[in-house]
Amino acid sequence: MTDTLVNLSNPEKLFIGGDWAASSDGGGIEIVSPSTEEVVGRVGKATKADMDRVVAIARQAFDHGPWPRTTGSERAKVLRRIAEEMTKRADDFARAWSLQVGMPYAQSSMTAPYMAAYFTYFADLAEQGFEEVRKPMLGGHCIVVREPAGVVVAVVPWNAPLATLLLKVAPALAAGCVVIAKPSPETPLEALILAECIAAAGVPEGVFSVVTADREVSDHLIRNADVDKVSFTGSTAAGLHIASVCGGRMARVTTELGGKSAAIILDDADIGAVVAGIMPNLVGLCGQQCAAFSRILVSAARKAEVTEAVAAAMRAVTVGDPFDQATQMGPLVTRSQHGRVFGYIEKGKAEGARLVTGGGRPTHLARGWFVEPTLFADASNDMVIAREEIFGPVGTVIAYDSEEQAVAIANDSNYGLSGGVFTQDPDRAYAMARRIRTGNFGHNGRVIDFTMPYGGFKQSGIGREGGVEGLHAFTEVKAVFMPELPSHLRS
Repeated sequence: MTDTLVNLSNPEKLFIGGDWAASSDGGGIEIVSPSTEEVVGRVGKATKADMDRVVAIARQAFDHGPWPRTTGSERAKVLRRIAEEMTKRADDFARAWSLQVGMPYAQSSMTAPYMAAYFTYFADLAEQGFEEVRKPMLGGHCIVVREPAGVVVAVVPWNAPLATLLLKVAPALAAGCVVIAKPSPETPLEALILAECIAAAGVPEGVFSVVTADREVSDHLIRNADVDKVSFTGSTAAGLHIASVCGGRMARVTTELGGKSAAIILDDADIGAVVAGIMPNLVGLCGQQCAAFSRILVSAARKAEVTEAVAAAMRAVTVGDPFDQATQMGPLVTRSQHGRVFGYIEKGKAEGARLVTGGGRPTHLARGWFVEPTLFADASNDMVIAREEIFGPVGTVIAYDSEEQAVAIANDSNYGLSGGVFTQDPDRAYAMARRIRTGNFGHNGRVIDFTMPYGGFKQSGIGREGGVEGLHAFTEVKAVFMPELPSHLRS
């Protein structure tokens, strides 16, 4: 059972402002294993009344509680205690990811111990303070202050439930905000484990809540007028909806959305570097990554070589039970996602792209939402498989005639989240990076680092997460003009 696997003390309750409480109607959400298709646990299911209650508690905590009025250094001490508690629960976090999403445990168990570093990093930033003294044109002093944005709702997806949540919770708490976490109904466990860590760390009452709910009730949450900011990671369609809701009352919003990123292979690229840089993007998390290199752009001269090298690497991937140490790629997360990915594979065939490898269910896996790593070639950028985010282990090889055309193809997308170039020349790599309209770009691979800004151009989102920019996203800027500085700022 779920509570045994991840040691949750209150798996079927909501965490409201520091207290565990049953949902108002006693409802629940079943957790289904994507590798066995069996129900493995159950969590609480918040109602609209529960959402109204949690916002009221958060509003009280922000307007009248101590947390927003503490110093950055005081908050940093608490964040470090949260990190200590998270370190104790690293294996629970790892097992939750593998159980709900199908991430191979061999990988999740290596990643989970590093998750606590999100809190220590933002604790370090909080200690630097939120005041900057500047000299106005007309004399005197101006203190530029960053104050907490207020009541924050953090809505996260199912593919990387903990990492996406920490990119919101850690900087928001560091900034002095109060946070309501709304995990995906498919993957609620990490947020509940985090709630236990935050409670053990002594975060004040009302400052952090977790409400597990379906999407209709979640929509009620983001519409609440007492919510000051929504930070959302997920699909572009959902992000557009959330941005429009927030815009209607001028609430702050950050969105990290979909992608259709291009890997541009230049003629001097090392084929080993190409395979090593592309494969983790295509099969990691079973391809359920918004920053995946799903379009592989290569010159006609090297198209056959690159296509066969990537296809051979895909054929060598071990697909199977996420708790088997030999497994390199697990299943897709839900039955509907499984059907969606196979629908795109059929569209690729119908549009005339050549199926090089994969395209079906692994023959040795009769149960579970598994799919073979899949590669198409001889595709054009106007095909559906090159335009829309598939969110599965499906890559598409597209040929180009010149670097100018490669740039044009890469930029010919509604998205602009990530991308990369493969070349042995760093000058060519940087020149290419500056021409591609994406928020992130890599040389001979992809790097996502929570200490650096992450986000997208165009329909890939608004704002940035991670780094100093990620902390500032949870603040409001105030300019205070004074003839004489207050005592604590006098040098």
